[in-house]
Amino acid sequence: MILFDKIAPKLPPWRERIAGLVKECGSVKICDVTIEQLYGGIRGVQIQVSDISYVDPLEGIRLRGYTIPETLELLPKLEGTEFPLTGGIYYLLMVDEMPTLAEALEVEEEWKRRSQIPEYVLNMLRSMPPETHPMTLLSMGITALQNGAVFPKRYDVGMPKVDYWEATLEDSLNLTAKLPALAAFIYNQKYHHGRYIPPDPSLDWSANFAHMIGKAADTHYHDLSRLFFLLHSDHEGGNVSAHTAHLVNSALSDIYLTCAAAMDGLAGPLHGLANQECLRWLLSVMKQFGGLPTQKQFESFARQTLSEGKLIPGYGHAVLRTTDPRFTAQYEFGKKYLQDDELFQLVDMIYQTLPNVLMDMGKVKNPWPNVDAINGTMQYHFGVTEFDFYTVLFGISRILGLTSHAVWARGLLKPIERPKSLTTKMLERMLCDADLMPERETEPGSRAA
Repeated sequence: MILFDKIAPKLPPWRERIAGLVKECGSVKICDVTIEQLYGGIRGVQIQVSDISYVDPLEGIRLRGYTIPETLELLPKLEGTEFPLTGGIYYLLMVDEMPTLAEALEVEEEWKRRSQIPEYVLNMLRSMPPETHPMTLLSMGITALQNGAVFPKRYDVGMPKVDYWEATLEDSLNLTAKLPALAAFIYNQKYHHGRYIPPDPSLDWSANFAHMIGKAADTHYHDLSRLFFLLHSDHEGGNVSAHTAHLVNSALSDIYLTCAAAMDGLAGPLHGLANQECLRWLLSVMKQFGGLPTQKQFESFARQTLSEGKLIPGYGHAVLRTTDPRFTAQYEFGKKYLQDDELFQLVDMIYQTLPNVLMDMGKVKNPWPNVDAINGTMQYHFGVTEFDFYTVLFGISRILGLTSHAVWARGLLKPIERPKSLTTKMLERMLCDADLMPERETEPGSRAA
């Protein structure tokens, strides 16, 4: 198996490198944590190492060191297509090398051999009430696939710790291979009366998803799928879904339980629903103006919206201080293929107008669009208009990165994650001992020390 053969020789020097850091510099402090951060969701606290991806404030997400433009340019593509094979981005995330076309295709072929979903999983999904949320179905489907997990079976018979990564890789390939068919089944079951479209063995991972949701003839949507899945494949290790996956997998829960838990986190409205909210807002603007507003009308509307203390979704980012390259990649696709779409024209108008308004009104540190400002518009144009399905698309893409992190975490022998918690009274005593706050006569709440 190509991924095993490529990863195996990389692990010993990596283990030696990390062991050296811990031995020689283990007591060096990296980050001071404030009380505000402790009570504020430990936002921005550096608690994890991610060598697979990193968000550069000025260049956006880097995947194994490559920027999005570099990734799109260098990853191999099939003849006649505009965007890279998903098998290529998975190879890059897993192996830390830019693949050849042959290597990317070998991953794609490995996926095809493993793509069959057991009938009991499909029957379980069919049995759910029709109003069940698609993210619930995705989580259930992934959990149900756990019956075939390799890791727990090998663990139960005494698998050596240094081999944990091999079983995790095997499970990762089995799971990721099934994601396009699983997502397509959920889409068709929920929105298209349970129709079944079998996979086409001649198509790649991303194009097969498009084919299985009824877009076999739409090659532009095939390419958009390739682009979308690449852009959303990973995003550091500290966001809710990535951190959840790392935490759960650190307990040696297998990749199915790990990714199901991550999808449960992604389903939360503060994490994976931003693309839906952006699209709803765009459609509400179109409805308010009875169509596409003029640039002058939109600028006036934006100023009024902001002056009333309301937010305009899709603009600003916790880390980025420039236009999100993932937005730019889809924007360029839209300029080529969606020029006559009024909703895309509105996205374009906002992009040309809103940053100057935000800077003029001093509303945000970063007035530029993030990827969610355009995600929904692209799917909506191609007829995928079911808002609550968008997070499923996000999820099956993100699992590419989650499984890569898990394989390497097991390969580098990372331990269970077990941080320490404090009580509020402990914090208050620490501050009093440092003469930073007066002693209180009574303490609200718990009597715990």
